[in-house]
Amino acid sequence: PSSSWLVSTAAMAPKKEDPKKSAKSSGGGKAKKKKWSKGKVKEKLSNLVLFDKITYDKMLADVPKLKLITPSIISEKLKCNGSLARKAVKELLSQKLIRPILTHKSQCVYTRASHQ
Repeated sequence: PSSSWLVSTAAMAPKKEDPKKSAKSSGGGKAKKKKWSKGKVKEKLSNLVLFDKITYDKMLADVPKLKLITPSIISEKLKCNGSLARKAVKELLSQKLIRPILTHKSQCVYTRASHQ
């Protein structure tokens, strides 16, 4: 049994280093790294922080005609920030130009005041 072992190992020729392969394998893991995209950048809104006379009048005229009124809708339409839109809602409520449908801690929904 031991002689067959010598024959099988002797039959295998010693490995010769191929110059092409050795140059390629020595680089090991130098593949191009994936470049991460910067992602989609949302453009910055330049919304009003205080109402000017024109925007205030526009708010009093246009907003009470809307069927659905929320601070976010007011903010989009009048290009004012959210806190100013919430103040606008309070102002319209105090003047009884709109009426509440759903009042919640974070989002309130209003509609136009139908005169009955």
